[in-house]
Amino acid sequence: MQPIVVYDTNILISGMIWGGKPYDCIVLAQQGSVEGLTCAGILGEFSEKLLTKFEYSESETAGRVERLLGFLRTVKITDRLEGATTDADDNKVIECAVVGGATHIISGDRKHLLRLGSYQDILIVTAADFLAQFA
Repeated sequence: MQPIVVYDTNILISGMIWGGKPYDCIVLAQQGSVEGLTCAGILGEFSEKLLTKFEYSESETAGRVERLLGFLRTVKITDRLEGATTDADDNKVIECAVVGGATHIISGDRKHLLRLGSYQDILIVTAADFLAQFA
């Protein structure tokens, strides 16, 4: 069975800016080896961080989002999932995974998401752990 993956915002930022293992995970979706999922909330946070923290221009940010939309399937979430983690911002990542039928969430968030290990049979793993299993 092909893995269905949600990329946490930190993985998208790290991969799209610096490369490395997060980028290698994203490339798997681009190549069709895994099905990648996202939602408006994740893309919004991604855009916001590129604009404010990394000082990307509007056009550079839009280009990065368009690139992701070329190979990630977008699912619609309700933003009603609460209490899945101690960080309310991470609930959108988990809800995206649940709605999209994901098998994995790839994250670098050791403080919140990775501590869970899984949510409703969706494995929450680091980029390195995912690559060790599927690359």
